[in-house]
Amino acid sequence: MATFIVLLGPPGVGKGTQARILSETSKLAHVSSGDLFRENFKNETELGKLAKSFMDKGELVPDDVTINMIRERISRPDCQAGAILDGFPRTPAQADALEKMLAEFGGEVGFVPYITAEESVLVERASGRWTCRAQGHIYHEKFNPPKQVGICDVDGSDLYQRDDDKVETVTKRIRVYLEQTTPLVEYYRKAGKLVEIDGSQAVDQVTAKLLAVLKK
Repeated sequence: MATFIVLLGPPGVGKGTQARILSETSKLAHVSSGDLFRENFKNETELGKLAKSFMDKGELVPDDVTINMIRERISRPDCQAGAILDGFPRTPAQADALEKMLAEFGGEVGFVPYITAEESVLVERASGRWTCRAQGHIYHEKFNPPKQVGICDVDGSDLYQRDDDKVETVTKRIRVYLEQTTPLVEYYRKAGKLVEIDGSQAVDQVTAKLLAVLKK
């Protein structure tokens, strides 16, 4: 049976990094809903155009549009053994729809790692990020500072801080995520599939915990 992993975690917890490492180690495809939307927009697919029509009006993309994007993605050959789902589902209703859809593909959600950390740790990690104007190289005030403050090591261009990397914005994003995700966390906890992992540990320690759970 194909195994699908739903990876949960707030901004700043390192979910994207862990998804990539887990994908490389387990040979399961990494399916990011954000990447999927961008791909559909770029290729101007029917689903992409439909999703954009809602977003342009400032409305939420309906579940059935998002689910159909996921359906198309997991029908590709690289998802035959399963996949790591990053950014979907976001609600219990989407989780129900996912279960039904995976059953059609002969798969199921095997487990749901929920990587967590204290808000102060998340804010410190997610804020303090600076981006190079020329080519988008990423730096962090504490974890990956440039050799010269405000200047990119690679091309010498100015570094700037995007609005969504500022402390106030990051704090709000984290709180909104936690509020919106609580029902989904409870959904998977009741289903016996939730595995809470301390995301304040070093990256390799978090990876080791994830791989240990995967082996089980």
